[in-house]
Amino acid sequence: MNRRQFLKSSLAGVGAAALAGTCYSFFEAGWIQVSETTLPVAGLSPAFHGTRVAFLTDLHHGPYTDLAYVQNIVRTTNLLRPDVVVLGGDYSLRDAKYIAPCIDMLGNLRARMGVVGVLGNHDYRHGEAQTRTALAAAKITELTNDSIVFEERGERFVVAGVDDFWLGRPSLPQALRNARRDDSVLLVSHNPDFCETLSDRRVKLVLSGHTHGGQIVFPGATAPFVPSRYGAKYLRGVVQAPETTVLVSRGLGTSLLPARVGSRPEINVVTICS
Repeated sequence: MNRRQFLKSSLAGVGAAALAGTCYSFFEAGWIQVSETTLPVAGLSPAFHGTRVAFLTDLHHGPYTDLAYVQNIVRTTNLLRPDVVVLGGDYSLRDAKYIAPCIDMLGNLRARMGVVGVLGNHDYRHGEAQTRTALAAAKITELTNDSIVFEERGERFVVAGVDDFWLGRPSLPQALRNARRDDSVLLVSHNPDFCETLSDRRVKLVLSGHTHGGQIVFPGATAPFVPSRYGAKYLRGVVQAPETTVLVSRGLGTSLLPARVGSRPEINVVTICS
């Protein structure tokens, strides 16, 4: 093989590898993983031991994520038979026209204790009012600086939510106004950076998204971009914040690019125990 043939062959190989990598990144963006985790919640009432919480976040219905994909997420979640479904925000991407169809589809979620959710930064960018209206129409309980108290056999479990850390006005005291001094609280915050400011010890576990697990994570390296002021600390998985435990989901949709590498979309199912 002469030099010219070698270069031609090498360039063809590089092109094929790049094409394969691109095709894989598009494939991974739709390759949903069900991630099951058991996490302790100190002080949890015995009546709620073993409660299964399905956490869905960052669906980003829009030009990259179609409604059939959202429907598949709903169908899969219902088959998992959670006790409660928690939505972490960022329902749409780029345009307000995607808000209502996505949330209307999420209205088909079924859980014994109900479906609750908060808003994320994209919900403010694309249509805060439309998002709130769609959540109400779908009978999804919005927990923006609010909480819901579940009661079974005379015992309590509090699920609370705060507003988006970037574009909203998160208020933990307002969110916990229905919580008693001895309650154990599960908190939903779209952005995990909020957890660095959290000091109320009634909050035993936080569910967050926002970072997409980096979305593009190259082998042997961290993500080139993480939308957090704490770098890769809140990239994904179970993280210890100053005063509480945080589960950071990789989320389900994409933004900026319609691709994922090393960060599969996930439905999180958290079994809480005392």
